[in-house]
Amino acid sequence: MTTATVATEAGGDNPYALSHLDALESEAVHIFREVAGEFERPVILFSGGKDSIVMLHLALKAFAPAPVPFSLLHVDTGHNFPEVLDYRDRTVERHGLRLHVASVQDFIDRGELRERPDGTRNPLQTVPLLDAIEKNRFDAVFGGGRRDEEKARAKERVFSLRDEFGGWDPRRQRPELWQLYNGRHSPGEHVRVFPLSNWTELDVWQYIAREKIELPAIYYAHEREVFARSGMWLAPGEWGGPKDSETLETRLVRYRTVGDMSCTGAVDSDAGTIEAVIAEIAASRLTERGATRADDKMSEAAMEDRKREGYF
Repeated sequence: MTTATVATEAGGDNPYALSHLDALESEAVHIFREVAGEFERPVILFSGGKDSIVMLHLALKAFAPAPVPFSLLHVDTGHNFPEVLDYRDRTVERHGLRLHVASVQDFIDRGELRERPDGTRNPLQTVPLLDAIEKNRFDAVFGGGRRDEEKARAKERVFSLRDEFGGWDPRRQRPELWQLYNGRHSPGEHVRVFPLSNWTELDVWQYIAREKIELPAIYYAHEREVFARSGMWLAPGEWGGPKDSETLETRLVRYRTVGDMSCTGAVDSDAGTIEAVIAEIAASRLTERGATRADDKMSEAAMEDRKREGYF
């Protein structure tokens, strides 16, 4: 039984019972501290997206008033939203953090990666990620993945062992009874750690509202030039959109998730406040990745295939 379940079943009459969000926060803080005690060189994946923002907020809480004992790592596709990169840089400066940037463009320029015909670079992130992990000898890598996002992520444990090639094997997943986490790994291996595993998209937004966490403006309704492709509204950019047959139009949209511009779709929305966003999400029956990420629609097992190769 998880901490969240205990808190839920305890009921409102128990003055010592944690609220649902408090239980999730407590679990995440415990995970951060556990990693700090078990590993030598952890790093937090930070893109400026909402999940990594919440993850960093939890890390700051876990070690306050001391500084966060981890650096940050961003795998930059070169096709990121400018608003998100601005937020990333402001956050790093505000908290005095160290940021490592692994650039997909650098690997393309050196001939180690080649552009895809569809223009998307999200699948190209794996090689720069694994290169950064190896060069910096990171032994634990925090990611913002949640089990509600996608079925492959639902299989993953909080501590996810990766082999010497960064690959994920579901058969090597370890039991995590009573919130006991096994970080043991052999030389060359590392562990991906997911403090938000048990959170939902709604939990994330309710926590953002409670903690008054600032987000990039694109998470709220705004007017933007977009074009339709594969049932999604995509933003134009140097990555290759729109094509001659695709028409730009200005629409009131927002983003539920943020990734490479070439594969992250906007949704029609007038939710300009956090309260409106929460109401919108509560009524939705599609996860944010299922609704707005083209890279997850390449095949039924797209995410799992990429995770086996070393993806987030």
